[in-house]
Amino acid sequence: MNPGIVVLIVFLCILFLFLLILLLSCIKVVRQTENYIVERLGAYHATWDVGIHMKAPFIDRIVKKVSLKEQIYDFPPQPVITKDNVTMQIDTVVFCYVTDPKLYTYGVADPLAGIQALSTTTLRNIIGDLDLDSTLTSRDIINEKMRKILDEATDPWGIKVTRVEVKNILPPRDIQEAMEKQMRAEREKREKILIAEGEKTSAITIAEGNKEARILNAEAAKQEKIRQAEAEAEAILKVKKAQADGEIMIREAEAKGIQMINDAHPSQEVLALKGMEAMKAVADGKATKIVVPSNLQDLTSYLVTAKSVWQDVPEAPEEKPEKPSTDETKAMVQDGQKSIAKIDRKTNRQSANPDHVYAEHPAK
Repeated sequence: MNPGIVVLIVFLCILFLFLLILLLSCIKVVRQTENYIVERLGAYHATWDVGIHMKAPFIDRIVKKVSLKEQIYDFPPQPVITKDNVTMQIDTVVFCYVTDPKLYTYGVADPLAGIQALSTTTLRNIIGDLDLDSTLTSRDIINEKMRKILDEATDPWGIKVTRVEVKNILPPRDIQEAMEKQMRAEREKREKILIAEGEKTSAITIAEGNKEARILNAEAAKQEKIRQAEAEAEAILKVKKAQADGEIMIREAEAKGIQMINDAHPSQEVLALKGMEAMKAVADGKATKIVVPSNLQDLTSYLVTAKSVWQDVPEAPEEKPEKPSTDETKAMVQDGQKSIAKIDRKTNRQSANPDHVYAEHPAK
């Protein structure tokens, strides 16, 4: 074989292999989470997103591969001064992602350094308007203010700031010791307050229990007295009812006796004798007051008439045991006369009504 032909074949093979490698090197596959910035002849040409792309050899160049994932930047503690001139160390964490790869590539030389510098200056401005206590208790406010300021500042860089978190706030050692003492005193104060409130609640509960017990005891005593009073009233009512029934029975018996007397048609002389017996019972000395009838002078004539009646009554054999003797009649008349005389003496010693006289007589 001619050597020239062999050299030509080798050259063509090498050229084909070179062209194949060059072609393969110009083919690029872009992943989903990345974008490629392509320059042509030193100028921005295109932004490749996900998919297969081919660049022109020797004139196109991939300048930067930009990640579209959210980035987390943890910055070291930065010294800041509060409104009340307390120096402390605060470190922050910034969450962001790229929204425009072209601006991210050509807008700032070092995006990380730019975000850190913005975070430091923004944090110092915000803390400078707050005192120590407000700084320690206003993390949410600090975070929101820093996020807004950083988001506005990084828009020309094609960066979106989603969150900013204050990671640590480290006051000076003496401030920490003072805060610990204050916290300890506050906790002791709360402990004493809780103990006092517990004792107060316990005392109130005990007092309420004693109150309820006294109320229940008083209510029980009240019910007991009411029941006793009702029982006594019922007993008195029954006694009064029994007395009233007895009184009614007595009155009925008296009425029946009077009716029987009226049915017997007693004579005037018999009534006079019964009156004398009643006067004898009244004047027997046991009563402290006696009532003298106004017709006292007529009693003598009644006695004489009664005496003549006893003398004129004929003797009957079958009624002999029931008829009083003459001597007994005389004795009754004499007793009546004595009673009348006695009553007359008492009446003369009193200045009384002509119709009725009330005289005091001592009880034996």
